[in-house]
Amino acid sequence: MSCGEPHETDCRQVIAEVYLYLDLECAQERRTLIRHHLDECGPCLREYGIEQEVKALVARCCGNESAPDELRERLRVRISELVVFESSESRELTD
Repeated sequence: MSCGEPHETDCRQVIAEVYLYLDLECAQERRTLIRHHLDECGPCLREYGIEQEVKALVARCCGNESAPDELRERLRVRISELVVFESSESRELTD
């Protein structure tokens, strides 16, 4: 997803990291960049709102259950790999 406007942080990266942002699982510097992007980018802010609602719904349905630490770490690694892959693929398309 991209709104077509230039931003300091790419729209696809922001959306890819929105769950880390929602779960307070990214560094403060990254949170600041994402928050700044969401403040200036309407399409990403709407997507963030949808993700926030999905997360709240899952939390209500699952109660206090949480994923095992090993699963959470594997997911973090996989998301990071996808962000890097999409970012490099995007650069290839623009070159």
